[in-house]
Amino acid sequence: MPDKGLFLQNIIAIIWDFDRTLSPYYMQKPLFDEYGIDEAAFWAEVNALPQYYAKAGIHVPPDTCYLGHLLSYVQSGRFPGLTNAKLRELGANIEFFPGVPEIFDRLKAILDAPPFREGDLRLEHYVVSTGLAEMIRGSRIASRLDGIWASEFIECPARPHTDLTRTPEHGVITQIANFSDNTTKTRALFEINKGVNKTDISVNDMIPESERRVPFKNMIYIADGPSDIPSFSVVRKYGGMAYAVYGGESNEQFRQVESLAETDRVQAFGPADYHEGSHTDKWLQLQVEKMAQRIMRERQKALESRLGRGPMHIE
Repeated sequence: MPDKGLFLQNIIAIIWDFDRTLSPYYMQKPLFDEYGIDEAAFWAEVNALPQYYAKAGIHVPPDTCYLGHLLSYVQSGRFPGLTNAKLRELGANIEFFPGVPEIFDRLKAILDAPPFREGDLRLEHYVVSTGLAEMIRGSRIASRLDGIWASEFIECPARPHTDLTRTPEHGVITQIANFSDNTTKTRALFEINKGVNKTDISVNDMIPESERRVPFKNMIYIADGPSDIPSFSVVRKYGGMAYAVYGGESNEQFRQVESLAETDRVQAFGPADYHEGSHTDKWLQLQVEKMAQRIMRERQKALESRLGRGPMHIE
């Protein structure tokens, strides 16, 4: 540990994907249910959009074109009156895999026991998703999260010469505020790494790895598929842990995550069952405990390297 480090590096971060990782469905399902929209038809349209817009010479990333199409549904009256507040309200209807949200508390409790408590070790949970931030904020896991990276909308954009000292007006969503895709998710990892979400540090600021708030080796990234390979790769490259989950009885999802393990994208995989005593629960508890023990050993080693031992009597 550095003599004057910016951070104590006492944080273990578990970073969760959302769709098909924490929830068996895409989080937008309650939105489609609320307005009577055919979910399969919507996603079929979204999947066809990149090729459709390419005919006009416009490149639309597949991971984010659903945001624009969602706004098209608002503008065409298919999602009448859809606001950020409504999205947050609908987030309460998101379904989760078994054992969620209890596993969030159970993993944090590991560091409440000695000697980790005396070492002020703490565990933080983050969601990094291509989904909708407001729906996550309205879900029943929101109170357990230390940060959310996901896509957001603007309701009433500022017009030319708007008095920018005023609070923006509320209304239906009209513009994309920011988008999260499988590339920008890796940026979120570096923001967690540097502590951007907890300080005024910028993700572009130069900070030695030894002084960052959450070293990558203190991270566990959990997701469900090949689209998360960039994030798996970043976490693993810098010494963290990567774990893939598959839902229920799906043979296709099982083969998918097994392939991730075969190609060394993840260290391990298991079912998205987070009940106490499940395979995934045991693996996560073990890794948190191992990380905590390693942090304590590193502290002890650093202390001993600095400690000037007093003279001893010679027998």
